[in-house]
Amino acid sequence: MKIYWNGTAKNVIGPSVRALRKQHQLSQKALAEKLQLMGYEFNDLTILRIEQGTRFVADYEVLALASFFQVSADDLLNNRFQTSC
Repeated sequence: MKIYWNGTAKNVIGPSVRALRKQHQLSQKALAEKLQLMGYEFNDLTILRIEQGTRFVADYEVLALASFFQVSADDLLNNRFQTSC
């Protein structure tokens, strides 16, 4: 398996996840708990690392986050969400 990394971030969805989480007024812990209820293994540290770009995100995790926020995976991957924070 080849992993491509530009040296600054291990994923491109971090900013989108953070913006969507804030738009839904959820803490990292609350988001992780909701994803756990959907059957996924997320915790608050996982969410933090995704948002910071320091954690690789598997394809099924991208789909889980897209499903939870009711957006497309393409929108997550293309960082189409803005935040004022």
